[in-house]
Amino acid sequence: MRTHFIKMFNYDRFANDLILNAIIDSGEPERPLQLFSHLLTASQVWLNRCKGAALEHSNPWSEYTVAECRQLVSYCHDSWINYVEGLPDADFTKVINYQNFKGDHLQDQLSDIFTQVINHGTHTRAQAGQQLKLAGAQSLPGTDYIYYLRALKSNI
Repeated sequence: MRTHFIKMFNYDRFANDLILNAIIDSGEPERPLQLFSHLLTASQVWLNRCKGAALEHSNPWSEYTVAECRQLVSYCHDSWINYVEGLPDADFTKVINYQNFKGDHLQDQLSDIFTQVINHGTHTRAQAGQQLKLAGAQSLPGTDYIYYLRALKSNI
């Protein structure tokens, strides 16, 4: 399970780099950058929940500059990889308790949260891509998982 999630978080990093570069290349339109900032905030929130750490955000809609996003892409990726690599095997099925932004007390299995973070990233990058097209972008990078796998194979 560890290897799978490390691969998925590496894919997440690959796709985040591509969409952030597309935002930059398109002149940094506001809405795609807001969506991308949300993606990064959500990643940090989920990681803190998994670790049982205090939340650093009072809502999931922080706004970052492109430079801050570039740093956070690296920070979030490294933080998730370090966390997953350090987990004992039994912890992948561990259930954690946390509170959402509405104040509801919830619990989910760690591996399900990892899947949520990856899927949320895919969903939000698609939203940012749609907004980039609306802002005039002529093309978007391929951020599908299969493109990541092909990129891995071509670099081998």
